[in-house]
Amino acid sequence: MLVSQILKSKSDDGVVTLPPGTIISRVAEVLSARRIGAVVISPDGKKLAGIVSERDIVREIGRRGASCLNENVDTIMTAKVVACARADNANDVLQKMTDGRFRHIPVLEGDELIGLISIGDVVKARLSELHMENDALEGMIKGF
Repeated sequence: MLVSQILKSKSDDGVVTLPPGTIISRVAEVLSARRIGAVVISPDGKKLAGIVSERDIVREIGRRGASCLNENVDTIMTAKVVACARADNANDVLQKMTDGRFRHIPVLEGDELIGLISIGDVVKARLSELHMENDALEGMIKGF
């Protein structure tokens, strides 16, 4: 399965982005309100400047205390973001996410942000693929 197929299966809410310089408490509010695990940091909604997850915020609070919530997201975001492309294989993307120990990966077309997929999206797609393969094999065995 390709990343493009995973993107098609997602609701078309677009990618939630916030500009660099956003206060961390605002990022936390958006994560909570949208019930999502990560926000892409982008100056224009297209160019990728970084990514910040709920884990990043919790780790920083644990390390420095709640006062960090008044700082700019730039201080905790991941600036060297691992990304993928529409044509990438979902299994390869899952391996990148597992190796890098992160749960969200931006999808780029050239330098432009076109989507964001989570490890849950990839696992769901893989399970669906396995279910279809299982059904096909059962059909062959049973002679359907």
